Amino acid sequence: MKLNLKNTFSKELPADTNTENSRRQVTAACFSFVNPKKTAKPELLHVVPSMAHALGISEEETQSKGFLEIFSGNAILPSSKPYAMCYGGHQFGNWAGQLGDGRAINLGEIEHLGQRWALQLKGAGETPYSRSADGLAVLRSSIREYLCSEAMHYLGVPTTRALSLILTGDKVLRDVLYNGNAAYEKGAVVTRLAPSFIRFGNFEIFSSRNDIATLKKLTDYTIKYFYPHLGEPSKKVYVSFFKEVAEKSLEMVLNWQRVGFVHGVMNTDNMSILGLTIDYGPYGWLEGYDLGWTPNTTDSQHKRYRYGNQPQVVQWNLYQLANALYPLIEEAEGLEQILHDFSTNYDCKEQKMLASKLGLFTTKQEDAKLLHTLQELLQIIEVDMTIFYRDLAAFKVDNPLDGLQVVQNAFYAINELTLDVKEKWNIWFKDYAERIKQENLSAKERIEKMNKINPKYVLRNYMVQVAIDAADKGNYSVVNELFNVILNPYNEQPKYTKWYAKRPEWARNKVGCSMLSCSS
Repeated sequence: MKLNLKNTFSKELPADTNTENSRRQVTAACFSFVNPKKTAKPELLHVVPSMAHALGISEEETQSKGFLEIFSGNAILPSSKPYAMCYGGHQFGNWAGQLGDGRAINLGEIEHLGQRWALQLKGAGETPYSRSADGLAVLRSSIREYLCSEAMHYLGVPTTRALSLILTGDKVLRDVLYNGNAAYEKGAVVTRLAPSFIRFGNFEIFSSRNDIATLKKLTDYTIKYFYPHLGEPSKKVYVSFFKEVAEKSLEMVLNWQRVGFVHGVMNTDNMSILGLTIDYGPYGWLEGYDLGWTPNTTDSQHKRYRYGNQPQVVQWNLYQLANALYPLIEEAEGLEQILHDFSTNYDCKEQKMLASKLGLFTTKQEDAKLLHTLQELLQIIEVDMTIFYRDLAAFKVDNPLDGLQVVQNAFYAINELTLDVKEKWNIWFKDYAERIKQENLSAKERIEKMNKINPKYVLRNYMVQVAIDAADKGNYSVVNELFNVILNPYNEQPKYTKWYAKRPEWARNKVGCSMLSCSS
C-alpha cells in the first residue's frame, strides 16, 4: 500500500520542542509529535470504499493486514510523523484555554487525484492535550461518528469524512451520562478525513496568549493551502479570508437547518476553518419539530445549542474568530461589517431555503407569513420534521382540505388535534395551494425538486442505537445496512422503508436516542 504522503502542517508550522507525551501547556507551537497507542487485537468492522479510492487505496488493500495495522494505530506509515494539534476554544460561551487534540492523532496528508486529505485517528490514545482523559474512544461513539459523517456528506452537508471503523480489542471505561455509573465498553478507532482539521480554536489559542508570530504563521499557512486564490497574505487578505470562512460557515449551518440536524456542542474548538461539520458527539436529528430541542444533556438547562439557535451561535463563534484575527489586521471595521452582513445574508437565504422545502422557488411578498405560520403549526403538537416535508410533496393543489391526510404519518398523535387546530391547518393548506399555483411548475416537476431538497432518510438517533446494540453483541450487519441506506437519502429505496418511520415510543427517553452526552 503506497500512499502519496505529505506533511505540510508538521513541516511548515512550529512544533512543540518537548517530545514527551505528558499533559502540559504547550506554547509557541501548533502541534506536538505523538504516536498512537498500540491496540490489543484490531479488527476491521467497516470501510468507506469511495474514501479509500480517494486516497489511492484499492479494495484488496483495505482488507490487508497492513491497512488494519496502520489505521488501528499499531503501525506508522513510512515517512509519517504523527502529531496532535494545539488549540483552545470557547465552550458553552466561556473561554476554556488550551484544549487540543485530546483523542485524535494526525497521520499526515495524502495527495491523490488532485485532492489533499488529512488523515486522523480518533480514539488512538492519549496526547499532551488529553487533560484527565485516556484519549480512547468506545465502539458506541465511533459508530455514531463513522455513520454520521457519511450520512451528512450524502445529504449534501459540508462535513469531514470517514475511512474506516476498527475494533481495538481493548476495553475502555466510560461513564455515559456522567452520573457515577462507569462501565467497560468495547474500544474502537475511526479514521476520519478532511482537507484540514484546523479549527477556530487553533487561531484563538495564539491570540489569547498574544503569540502573534505563531498566529501569523498559522493564518498564512491556512491561506496558502486552503484559500490560495486570495493571494499573498496582507491585512486586506486576512479580512477576505475571514469573509470566506463566514460564508462557508453560513452555508454549513443553513444545510443543518434544512435537514433538521442539531450538532449539540458548537464550541469554537468544534468549528472548522473550512466550514465543515466536525466532531460528531451528542448530535441528533429533529424528531418532533422543535426549535428549542438540543440532544446534549450538558446543555439541557440553558439550551445554548438548540436547533433554532444554531445560526446565531455560528455568528457568535465567528465573532470570536474575528477577535483572534484582529491582531493581524488592527482594524475592526471590515470584520464588523462581515459579522453584521452574516445576519442579513442568513435571513435571506433561510427564507429561500424554507420556501424551497415547500416547493416554492420564486419569491413572493406573502411567503414570510406562510413560512412563519407553518413553523407555529408544526410546534403545536409533535410532528416529525423529515416525514412532514417529504410527504408534503404529494400535496395536490386541487384538494387543499386533504392536506392533513397527506401528511398524517408525520404526526405522533394526530387524533389529539382539536377542531380549532385542524381549522388552522386547513386555512394554511388553502393558502399554500394558492401559493403553489403561482409557481411555473407542473406537479411532477415540483415533486422531483422537493424530493431533492427534503430527504427521505436521515440518521435518526434511534437507528444508530439499534446498530450499536447489535454491535455490542458482535452483530455488525445493522451498521452495514444503515451505511447502505445513507448513501442515497433522497431516493425511495423500497427495501429500506422500515427506516422511514417516526421515532418509536421505546426510544423517546432511552439513553442514546434522546439523551446524549459528550461521551456519546
